[in-house]
Amino acid sequence: SMHAASSRLKVSGMCFFLQILTILLFAVFVRYSPDTSPGLCSPQINCSSKRNPGSDSRFRHPRSRDVHLQTLMGFGFLLAFLSRYGAGSVAVNLLVAAFAIQWAVLIQGFFYSFLNGKIYMEAQSMVSADFCAGATLISVGAVLGRVNPLQMLLMTLLEVILFTVNEYLLLSLMGVSDSGGSLTVHTFGAYFGLMVSRMLYQPHLDKRNQQRDTRHNPDVFAAVGTIYLWIFWPGFASATTVPADAEPWAVLNTYLALAASTLATFVISPLLHEDGTLRMSQVQDAAVAGVAVMGMAGEMLLAPFGALIAGFLAGLISPLGFRFLTPVLRSKLNIQDTCGVHNVHGMPGILGTLLGTLLTALATADAYGNRLELVFPHVADGSRTATYQAVWQLCALPVTLLLVALGGSIAG
Repeated sequence: SMHAASSRLKVSGMCFFLQILTILLFAVFVRYSPDTSPGLCSPQINCSSKRNPGSDSRFRHPRSRDVHLQTLMGFGFLLAFLSRYGAGSVAVNLLVAAFAIQWAVLIQGFFYSFLNGKIYMEAQSMVSADFCAGATLISVGAVLGRVNPLQMLLMTLLEVILFTVNEYLLLSLMGVSDSGGSLTVHTFGAYFGLMVSRMLYQPHLDKRNQQRDTRHNPDVFAAVGTIYLWIFWPGFASATTVPADAEPWAVLNTYLALAASTLATFVISPLLHEDGTLRMSQVQDAAVAGVAVMGMAGEMLLAPFGALIAGFLAGLISPLGFRFLTPVLRSKLNIQDTCGVHNVHGMPGILGTLLGTLLTALATADAYGNRLELVFPHVADGSRTATYQAVWQLCALPVTLLLVALGGSIAG
């Protein structure tokens, strides 16, 4: 009990320390941005939409609320894999999210809206912070059950910084287009978690974990999570881009991908599992994979059938990964992936990046019309050809994976 008491006090002390630290930093640096703020632009929101009279803040606010609900409900309930781990994991998820959001506002503020020694915060800052919290919660999914809350907080501390560096590198310096975060959120979060997991490998946990994975909680949790996903995620996908007067393609594409990935589960799961019962958590995994694949391509897909194909492929990847890849990762590479983030976020995120690259290469001004400057500002202003932009999109993948490999192993 002495040991339990000391670890309890450590968590309490750490939370107290971190909260006091963020309060002090906020007191020194963070202010609300005045409504007439001079063009401070965060990377995800295109500056062109700031000048666009159709997109005043009235339209952005409900979206930021959507994203917020999505992060807490979607990630808290669903990616916390209540379906696999029960309510205990939600508490840790909320702890990580609560700290990640505060920390992200600071770190991202230093990168994007630091002016005259102050960080100016607006509704968009919360959206960006939620994206960052989302990536962190995906990583938590890889190490859940093997890492205590104190270690989770340390991982969050490092990951938020790395996430912001990666995002700044990709979106601001390389000019990559990734509004729904196929690469910056899903791929980053999954592989960061997997690297940490690799460093923490504990052979004796293997047997216990395998037993634990098979014991499913009532699927009602997964059902709630999945329904939330359907309701909120399409809004999440476009929270950072299209101005209010344009058709929200990212939303429509995400819906179609969700529908197709769900069907894909019902195609493949009966073939993989002898008992043939389909668990709600499998449907949920497929839905998340459908979303991950749409992150980058969502606003680039011009035809609805493309979204159906992409979603269908993502829905096939996830069950196949659980059945064939997860055991191999565990036995050959010593990577324990508690919640299967590799199948649900990692591979679909990479698929989404490749799809986005392909679509970028095919982009023409005729097809996009006045939307071109929103999706590919560099192509629109003539500083890059579509092919050149596609090369940048593709280069972003190894850059991210390299950063994650370094950062994740340090964190681990």
